[in-house]
Amino acid sequence: MSPLHLGFLCLLLVAGEVVVVAAQSGGGGDREVLVELKRFLQTNNKFNRGDYDRWSESDPSPCRWAGVTCDRAGRVMALNLSSSAISGSAFGNFSRLTALTWLDLSDNGIGGELPAGDLAQCRGLVYLNLSHNLIAGELRLSGLARLRTLDVSGNRLEGGIAANFPAICGDLAVLNVSNNKLTGDITALFDGCPKLEYIDLSSNNFTGELWPGISRFTQFNIAENNLTGGVPSTTFPSGCKLKSLDLSANHLIGDLPDSIANCSNLTYLSLWGNNFAGRIPAGIGKLAGLDTLILGKNQFDQRIPPELMNCTSLQFLDISNNGFEGDMQEILGKFVTLKYLVLHHNNYTGGIVSSGVLRLPLLARLDLSFNQFSGELPLELADMTSLKYLMLPGNNFSGGIPPEYGRLAELQALDLSYNSLTGKIPASIGNLTSLLWLMLAGNELSGEIPPEIGNCSSLLWLNLADNRLTGRIPPEMAEIGRNPAPTFAKNRKDLSVLAGSGECQAMRRWIPASYPPFNFVYTVMTRENCRSLWDRILKGYGIIPICTNSSSPVRSNTISGYVQLSENMLSGDIPPEIGAMRNLSLLHLDNNRLTGPLPPDISKLPLVVLNVSRNSISGGIPTEIGRILCLEILDLAYNNFSGELPASLSGLTGLNKLNVSYNPLLSGVVPTSGQLGTFDEQSFLGDPLIKLQDRGPGKQPTPKAAIRGRGMSSRTIALWFIFSLIIAFIAGTVVFIMANLRARFPVDQDPDPESFSCENPKCGGSGGKRRSPTETSWRPPAASPTTA
Repeated sequence: MSPLHLGFLCLLLVAGEVVVVAAQSGGGGDREVLVELKRFLQTNNKFNRGDYDRWSESDPSPCRWAGVTCDRAGRVMALNLSSSAISGSAFGNFSRLTALTWLDLSDNGIGGELPAGDLAQCRGLVYLNLSHNLIAGELRLSGLARLRTLDVSGNRLEGGIAANFPAICGDLAVLNVSNNKLTGDITALFDGCPKLEYIDLSSNNFTGELWPGISRFTQFNIAENNLTGGVPSTTFPSGCKLKSLDLSANHLIGDLPDSIANCSNLTYLSLWGNNFAGRIPAGIGKLAGLDTLILGKNQFDQRIPPELMNCTSLQFLDISNNGFEGDMQEILGKFVTLKYLVLHHNNYTGGIVSSGVLRLPLLARLDLSFNQFSGELPLELADMTSLKYLMLPGNNFSGGIPPEYGRLAELQALDLSYNSLTGKIPASIGNLTSLLWLMLAGNELSGEIPPEIGNCSSLLWLNLADNRLTGRIPPEMAEIGRNPAPTFAKNRKDLSVLAGSGECQAMRRWIPASYPPFNFVYTVMTRENCRSLWDRILKGYGIIPICTNSSSPVRSNTISGYVQLSENMLSGDIPPEIGAMRNLSLLHLDNNRLTGPLPPDISKLPLVVLNVSRNSISGGIPTEIGRILCLEILDLAYNNFSGELPASLSGLTGLNKLNVSYNPLLSGVVPTSGQLGTFDEQSFLGDPLIKLQDRGPGKQPTPKAAIRGRGMSSRTIALWFIFSLIIAFIAGTVVFIMANLRARFPVDQDPDPESFSCENPKCGGSGGKRRSPTETSWRPPAASPTTA
């Protein structure tokens, strides 16, 4: 075989099997490479296969295959396998496609490291997109000198990137390495990249200081890194080309220089989460095209320069978390183009009418959360017909909820929680058919829940906890959230839906900490992640998935909701109609005065959490609860349940928290096997009729291996020992041989084990693809490849 053919040999290690493929030259060779790639992917991806599964091996030309584009000579020049549910290691094939110029493997579950001998040999590549995978290790692409677009965002890459620059950036125009674990000093690192325009380094661990070279980029995003120092006036020289600048969540200090005015094309400026102090520079007022200004979580002084009135395109203003005090600045009511005003976590006092903010005609989001506003809720809010998100929690508002708020037909989020509101929930709330969130927890509201709330057909997230509500749970409540699709569809078309700051806090406030599928919100999350999650939730994508109670617990890609009515004075039976709430994953009815039986139809809900503790519910625990296969938390404590503990609960293999304590009429024997056998006496306190089998040290379940070993003679044991030595010797020999083979032939990394785990957010279960929580909203511009 000639050296040319030997150069195309590739050793693939797939689940312990070695596959050697000889490639031919020309288009026929490309076809063979793709056929082997198809078989490779089919072997490693038994379910949820992408377009490659439909590649017809009987077709002599791969140019007609989905995702494949050829040049005029019939050579494969572009390969698009994005969103194809690929998991494990997939590298080791692509360098043999010698005409390849365009490769997109984004939005998969590809793991392992980037092998230096594969992609780095694809020297003709101009477009490479590996974003939103599980790729680890270092970024090693030094051979790709023709690249124009490189996107490796949303992976697990680590280490420095200096070895790649300027080696690969002679033609590079778009670079996105965001949402990784990359490190190193990036000061002036890209000065040798003459054509670079769009650069996103956000959500890494880069260090260094700002340098004047950033002014020649069109977009520069270094958010959520470890940059230090100040911003000298030379950072923004005359001729600054910046259109978008994001410096948020670093450690920058001092004043922002007035030379920012030199960036006359700037439309987006975010300084959120630094230690900037002093005045807001008047030079910002010279940025006539500025539409987004985010200054939150700094130490700016309270004066907003009147020059900002010259920003006649300003739509989004965020000055949250700056310690502003007293009345709201009157100038805020003069930004007539504003659509989003975010002022949360300051120390504003008094009312909100005098500033004129309530007269802004286009305002869609008003966030005044966690200030010290007081007085009654203003009626003027009802005239702000453009409002979509009204967030006033954590203040000192008093009085009732004005019925006039029912006129806000576009409203999608109403959060009035943690104030001192009194009176009834107005029936006019039922007019808000676009409402997704209704948060009224932590007030002093009284009276009954209005049955009109059932008209809120989009309402998925309802929290009325910790009030003084009385009466029955209205059967009409089962109608909420029956059809949120129109609201989600509207948001998907609305490109103006924009996140700013406060998304993490809002989601922590709105999503219960007891809801397991969303626990990652309560861990360390980047601001970019929260913005992306916010965007996806508003558009109805499956961040909070429904769990389908079929033959096995499967999560669908449909978004689900919850109802929290805890800590009120609700009474009467739980209406059986509640079983119709097929979008409900969490139900909290605890700490009320509910009576009667627990309706068996509750088993029709795709629940993950069910808490009806501390009521007076009686009768038997429905055996049907054993059909809620996705149930993880079940709390029935402090009630009057009677009869035997249903054996069907043992089939709930995902149940990790069970509490049936203090139901003195509940009886039965807790088995040592099944899921019930995994809970100790803490789950059954105060239940004298429930018997737990003795699980003392001397009566632990005996392993089968120990049972088989009883009665063995010493001769048998000796024979087993000798046999084990022989097996160990053979195994050692095999390992030695394999080690020598590995030394002679390079192999790909083993597939990342996390890519096969359903703990991994990319595991869709039922076929719906979900992006990883590391997803960012920024995507680099790229045209699809065309035939040469």
